[in-house]
Amino acid sequence: MKRSRIRTAISGTVVGNFMEWFDFGVYGYLAVTMAAVFTEGLPPEAGLLVTLFGFAVSFLVRPLGGAVLGPLGDRIGRQKVLFLTMAMMAVSTALIGVLPTAAQIGLWAIIPLYLLKMAQGFSTGGEYAGATTYVAEFSPDRRRGFWSSWLDAGSYLGFAAGASTVAVTTLIVESASGAGAMVDYGWRIPFLVALPLGAVAIWFRLRIPETPAYEVADSAGETTVDAADPLSRHGLIGIFRHYWRQILIAMAIVAATNTAGYALTSYMPTYLENEVGVSNLLAAMATVPVLIVLSACLPLIGRLSDRIGRKPVYLMASASTLVLMLPAFALLQLGEIWAILIALALCTVPVALWVGPSAAALPALFPTASRFGAMAIAYNLSVSLFGGTTPLFSEWLIQLTGNAYMPAFYIMFFGLVAGIAVLPMRESARRPLLGSVPAVETRAEAAELVEGQDDNPLIDTRTMPLEVIRPEGSEAREPAGV
Repeated sequence: MKRSRIRTAISGTVVGNFMEWFDFGVYGYLAVTMAAVFTEGLPPEAGLLVTLFGFAVSFLVRPLGGAVLGPLGDRIGRQKVLFLTMAMMAVSTALIGVLPTAAQIGLWAIIPLYLLKMAQGFSTGGEYAGATTYVAEFSPDRRRGFWSSWLDAGSYLGFAAGASTVAVTTLIVESASGAGAMVDYGWRIPFLVALPLGAVAIWFRLRIPETPAYEVADSAGETTVDAADPLSRHGLIGIFRHYWRQILIAMAIVAATNTAGYALTSYMPTYLENEVGVSNLLAAMATVPVLIVLSACLPLIGRLSDRIGRKPVYLMASASTLVLMLPAFALLQLGEIWAILIALALCTVPVALWVGPSAAALPALFPTASRFGAMAIAYNLSVSLFGGTTPLFSEWLIQLTGNAYMPAFYIMFFGLVAGIAVLPMRESARRPLLGSVPAVETRAEAAELVEGQDDNPLIDTRTMPLEVIRPEGSEAREPAGV
């Protein structure tokens, strides 16, 4: 893996995830404004829930997108599907900016908004699963955690960019046109900004090559369907049959990662406005510096996972979730700027520890020939059920109980479940991906690997696409552990 090709491949993938999370940032930080625009005539509490359901509905469609785009990526390659998902996301986001409002067509306005959010959800069903598969397969074994972590660093920078766009737009249009300008027309501007950003992202996606791991597996015949061979390509039924344990582990990790992550990003502006009582502008700006610091820390945590392993980092994430969430939400209730910033920093610690190793650890659970499809199923089932619904369920739980700490308990529950789930997980740090040959950055590293391969505990040729002669009647290969 030449470093120049790694940088080209990862930069092209990161730009796409930046674009995806830019939309999440815009919609999350405009949730209260969007409620006024699209649910005019409903009580404020009901209007907010209806708007947040628009966020949730995009996640409910994700499993369908994953079921279609994931296996397609295993059949025709990663790069083609990633180009398709980026184009769909950019167009859908820009179209939201030209929708009619409730003032123009009544409550019917929410229907086209939901339809476009569903289109976004369908495309995103293949985006993150494909992007993590891509960067994991393009990263060398010894530094997969470091290189893969840049994907999520780009994601959170995209969210920060979305928040900043909302904040700057709010400041400009309200200064020019008065306090109601965001509801009148200003809300459209951040969505329309997605069009030129999407064009840039699509251009980058056109330049990225196919992954070497996929090309090797394809040339070795692993991407053909063999129902008895766990390392070959499988459809949905075969994926569940062979990898259901890995799917459950991945779903637990994704649930913990995204309940904490979306609470910090997509739901936090709504929480700060409704429960803490801060202004829309402050709610939009408060998380920006925290997200920038988070993005900067992710490559460091990815490198840490390369050294000590993915499992220890995940266990640290689980412990910090249980310890820090309640104090963080207690500080938020003070309503002071300094308290809000400290609280957000506390929330960021478990998010960083969950996210840092994930782009490397989750794809490593599945073999190359079925990795895209299996990742799409595991990630999208979990994120649609638990992650994307976090803003909706958090607000609903607060309205149901009157307890402003319910989001913290919600996050802590999934953090505990994931901490238990990672215990039997196969450690993948510094190992070749299942179904792939070893990946290195230099010829010297390759020579060192070959010289010591017979005694290397990290090398298992049973999981590689190698030509072997099996005795007649012998059983098919099985991946080495969960």
